[in-house]
Amino acid sequence: MQQHQKQYRGELKQKAKRRRDDSALNNVVSLRISDQEKRELEKISKSSAKKISEIAREAIEFWIAKRRRLCLDV
Repeated sequence: MQQHQKQYRGELKQKAKRRRDDSALNNVVSLRISDQEKRELEKISKSSAKKISEIAREAIEFWIAKRRRLCLDV
């Protein structure tokens, strides 16, 4: 079994464990976009200081809200 400890000046040091954030997003969605779409997302990202994933989440939320207003989803 592999150990996550290192020898440092005669002492064993444990590798720091990442803290699990229960509020973190866990689902991953992968999609393919064109080069033009990627350039546009990068421009929006730079001008808004938001990550592309945040912009995509906002777009999805907007689309879902619009469908709900039009009663397309029951």
